[in-house]
Amino acid sequence: MQAAVLREYGDPLDVTDVPEPDLEPHGVVVDVEACGICRSDWHAWMGHGEWADDQVPLDFVLGHEPAGTLVEVGERVTAVEAGDRVAVPFNLGCGACHECANGHGNTCLDGRALGFERAAPGAFAERVHLPHADYNAMRLPEGIAPRDVAALGCRFMTAYHALEHRANVGAGDWVAVHGCGGVGLSAVQVADALGARVIAVDVDDDALSRAAAAGADETVRGDAVDVPETVESITGRGAHVSLDALGRAETCRNSVACLRERGTHVQVGLTTDAEQGEVSLPTDAMTRWEVDFLGSRGMPPTRYDELLGLLEAGDLDPSVLVGREVGLEEVPGRLAAMTDYETEGVEVLTF
Repeated sequence: MQAAVLREYGDPLDVTDVPEPDLEPHGVVVDVEACGICRSDWHAWMGHGEWADDQVPLDFVLGHEPAGTLVEVGERVTAVEAGDRVAVPFNLGCGACHECANGHGNTCLDGRALGFERAAPGAFAERVHLPHADYNAMRLPEGIAPRDVAALGCRFMTAYHALEHRANVGAGDWVAVHGCGGVGLSAVQVADALGARVIAVDVDDDALSRAAAAGADETVRGDAVDVPETVESITGRGAHVSLDALGRAETCRNSVACLRERGTHVQVGLTTDAEQGEVSLPTDAMTRWEVDFLGSRGMPPTRYDELLGLLEAGDLDPSVLVGREVGLEEVPGRLAAMTDYETEGVEVLTF
């Protein structure tokens, strides 16, 4: 089968023939119909994460936002069958440990990260293996296009988990979103669906236009103003919840600084080699005003039905964020385009 393989960090992916996936007794093989192209793939391609022992291996297939149809099913799988159309979470739980049993499969100590570690080759490929399918395979509602599910990908589930489960965003809350790439735009749409008032912050006018179309009540050009002062001016006292979707030191600190008393910052964006996982913060002010700083990673597979329910009901529409569909041979160039933020909204590989 054809796949896009990482040979050297920062070099174009090698689109070539690779062996078919091996089927484990508890797993399934998915015929990939679509796969989102995410900034986390860019981080992996660049070789980031070494400082956290989280660097992806070489000679490896990236891609972690697939949707498709089951073509092979392991002998121990009972929840799904061949022919089912599924979404595939990137944070794959084992389904048996304490974390998985208590609804926290995204922090499973025995889990696998699809498209990021040797045990879970990714989905920039014609087919991909999904382990522990009874726990991880998410059967899709009828009538939902694979492209839209791939656009939903990790970005919407990450944004939804961050805002709904971690920050407990409520109707009427002011939510500031820093960075309007894929996960940031998803956070704008999710926050709007939860009834929040949304402020989108970015340095690109096209990204801010997409944010406004996705439901942002206010947009802020981050390189033209003092961001915390502007957010405070808009909201009166600061945001109730603020989310850093980019992972740069500047956006992280701006996010914390724009909060009101007892506000909540959620860190979603991963840092680059400039920060190497470390960002200095105003801890005295955070203590004085009881500001919460939360990390958030993906979403537990057991709660994926909440997100699919919003999609089926029309409360979320990932299709409006899709800027480009590409073939497998175009994926290397689209990853490279992320280096200077030259992508168009959410870009999706389709077969």
